[in-house]
Amino acid sequence: MDTGDGGRRRTNSVRACRRSGARNAKLKREVGKVSPGQSRGDEVPMEEGSAPDGVAKGEKPPRRVLGPRYSLLREVGRGSYGVVYEAVARRSGARVAVKKLRCDAPENVELALAEFWALASLERRHENVVQLEECVLQRNGMAQKMSHGNKRSEQYLRLVETSLKGERVLGYPEEPCYLWFVMEFCEGGDLNQFILSRSPDPATNNSFMLQLTSAVAFLHKNNIVHRDLKPDNILISEKSGVPVLKVADFGLSKVCAGFGGRGKEGEDGNKNVNVNKFWLSSACGSDFYMAPEVWEGHYTAKADIFALGIIMWAMIERITFIDAESKRELLGTYIRQGSEIVPVGEALLENPKMVLHIPQKRRTSMSDGIKQLLKDMLAVNPQDRPDAFELETRMDQVTCAA
Repeated sequence: MDTGDGGRRRTNSVRACRRSGARNAKLKREVGKVSPGQSRGDEVPMEEGSAPDGVAKGEKPPRRVLGPRYSLLREVGRGSYGVVYEAVARRSGARVAVKKLRCDAPENVELALAEFWALASLERRHENVVQLEECVLQRNGMAQKMSHGNKRSEQYLRLVETSLKGERVLGYPEEPCYLWFVMEFCEGGDLNQFILSRSPDPATNNSFMLQLTSAVAFLHKNNIVHRDLKPDNILISEKSGVPVLKVADFGLSKVCAGFGGRGKEGEDGNKNVNVNKFWLSSACGSDFYMAPEVWEGHYTAKADIFALGIIMWAMIERITFIDAESKRELLGTYIRQGSEIVPVGEALLENPKMVLHIPQKRRTSMSDGIKQLLKDMLAVNPQDRPDAFELETRMDQVTCAA
């Protein structure tokens, strides 16, 4: 389990699960869901020379990557985890996001598979959750459409083996392997960009809070704990003329399984699991949004509720900090200790009796109902927090009253 470097971190960097090598591997991105392209069977042939090993930053990407199906237009995000392009589906003309992940290290494979397993496990769509339309595994110029649990695919099984063993089993380093995720393009950017570029609007805040609680309730109902909810991972689609949130980036997510709700991380069992009784032990997420119990490495899906509380509080009051690594202004609440700012979860872990002053600002449009709900979402004891289903009901009540 990755428990960090033992010191306080004043950045928004990602703590990746289980292996320290995956830390900071997540990608800042402005993309999400996709319009479907038609598939001709499981095999998706690649055009010769159309998928080079990489595209240097600043270079124009190749026009064709997934054969004749998609044309890359421009790079919109890059990190050690991979590259994201805006692309167009050649048949429908729809704009899509194509995310290219190089599977040359076990930690990259682990993050990629976590995202694929979470999104592929959803049998229904939700308006506020990014939709994966297809994922293609490419190696040695050949490509195969990924399907969840495909035991007949040797390449898929090797990816799983790479993740489990923590060592490369896909071949030699000079034989690069890639996963391509095709998703909807979200032209509105992320929640940070959207909120901070506009004047405060209580109606927008209420709409976004309702959308977020609906999305997380849907994920928890489907036994998925996100574990990295933050404004960077909440994207905005404006195709309908109104902003629609999309919860994205499932690289640290966990699809829970267990025995009658008593399972622990890594156990298999009944699909109908109470995620609030499924205990997780991998300390992962982003510092300023992590619940106290996540810092200790013993938590449930209630950690997602804490993260939502931090996001919503910061969104309503426009509370921001400057990320030490990217130098970006980000939405997030914190506790000030002298000249330093400390994540709320870390501060509550050190002082469980600490009282959070909600709201922070004297002049605020925050209703009494929202104040109390945020305090409950940020309770130091996860048992005192509402679960996602209770939260959805209460959020509907307090926003209607407001």
